[in-house]
Amino acid sequence: MKYTVTGHQMKQIDKDTIERIKIPSVVLMERAALAVAEAAELCAERRGAAVSGREGNFQTRAGKRVRIGAVCGTGNNGADGIAAGRILWNRGYEVTIFLAGDPEHGTEEYSLQKQIADRLGIVSKPASEFNIREWDVVLDALFGIGLTRNLEGEYKRLAEEMSAGRGADVVAVDIPSGIHAGTGAVMGTAVRADLTVAFGYWKSGLLLYPGKEYAGDVMVKDIGFSDCSRKKSGWDGMVLEPEDLAGLPARPADSNKGTFGRLLVIAGSKGMSGAAYLSALAAYRMGAGLVKILTAPENRVILQTLLPEAIVDELEFSEDFRRKIKENCEWADAIVAGPGLGQGEDAETVTEAVLSAAQVPVVLDADGLNAVSRKGQLKEYFAEKVIVTPHMGEMARLTQKTIQELKADRIRAAKEYAAETGAVCVLKDASTVIADPEGRVYMNPSGCSAMAKAGSGDVLAGVIGGLLVQNMTRMDAAAYGAYIHGLAGERAAEKLGEHALLAREMTEQLIF
Repeated sequence: MKYTVTGHQMKQIDKDTIERIKIPSVVLMERAALAVAEAAELCAERRGAAVSGREGNFQTRAGKRVRIGAVCGTGNNGADGIAAGRILWNRGYEVTIFLAGDPEHGTEEYSLQKQIADRLGIVSKPASEFNIREWDVVLDALFGIGLTRNLEGEYKRLAEEMSAGRGADVVAVDIPSGIHAGTGAVMGTAVRADLTVAFGYWKSGLLLYPGKEYAGDVMVKDIGFSDCSRKKSGWDGMVLEPEDLAGLPARPADSNKGTFGRLLVIAGSKGMSGAAYLSALAAYRMGAGLVKILTAPENRVILQTLLPEAIVDELEFSEDFRRKIKENCEWADAIVAGPGLGQGEDAETVTEAVLSAAQVPVVLDADGLNAVSRKGQLKEYFAEKVIVTPHMGEMARLTQKTIQELKADRIRAAKEYAAETGAVCVLKDASTVIADPEGRVYMNPSGCSAMAKAGSGDVLAGVIGGLLVQNMTRMDAAAYGAYIHGLAGERAAEKLGEHALLAREMTEQLIF
């Protein structure tokens, strides 16, 4: 598991590491520069670079010396760029350092790194002479995590020049210049990097759109920050990694279907059997021991045919309607409610009956959320048992905010809703954020645009439900569920392509 921080938090971590722990700034900077140099060499290798000739110079397959341009501002981010350029120069690359801004106003570290480069005889030029066409690899070291204003003038031109896509690979130092470290917002304009080397921790803006798109591939490199400094300064969220999948519930050899829990899926109005099917199938794929579907009578035969492993029962609005829901809720270890229930009063009636009867965790999705947006008092049932899974449109209806307002700060939106209602909030988007009432946050790094298809949310609801019945907490089930769902989508897209993927094919990749 990794942590993600805002720009302010990272500055506090950096300050504590230097002033209290007493690790010198130049030591951290040298390790940062080594990480950037390593990333630049990976880009050079992609371009076919290899050692050639008695001087040990690096050349492309075309026989030309590999050229690396470091575009550097006057802050510590620029100092990192100069230091990385120096390391690459020592390794045999053709390096030129382009200096933006007034060097007289540079930081102490910037002045030191510039003096070292000058003494070695590394070529430096004014940034006004930078032309991306002349370089194979470019280091973006204009601005780091402290940027709080829009890029203008020379800096705007340089960002646009580095983003022009004219053949060079662009490596961003810590974060692409022009991206807000906390929200991922574009500050007027920003550099579009092929690879970003983040120091110590993820920056939240690298996981949130549009920043995620501008960052390209991201490498998070340890450069010597102490974990005690992070704990002292705080962090924005957590990020799951493949190694964390070892934390999924184990399956003891001496077990039976009852060991792995009973999930009730209340889903599917007439003609909407697919939503119930996808949620139930995903839950089984995640290891649930037994799944029961409570659905409209018209869906029964279809679901028994599609998923014979599930128990299918009919949900009719008869005199014993509420009793039947109560009995089924008492049977279950967790509940998924809402997919495909429709937009009418019946959906509100079902949602209220489930929330009032349930004494176990409830994943409230889709039409269940829409029922709550129309009947706000249903939120009174949320505390300590509900996980909500709204996409941006549903969240806008739940909160009476615009989608634009929500996207401006996804983390705040999810945290505020969780704190207000007591629910765990899975705010779905290209960058999904998960928050609980205590203020803990996960940011999901997995997923792809191929998953933007009907039924994808039904699969996610089933994945989370399948984890809940195996005794995961609400927060863990939501965070792991979103991560696994995204990984499955990525795998399926690799096999089938970005356009062809169907939601049911995601369930076939829920293999861990």
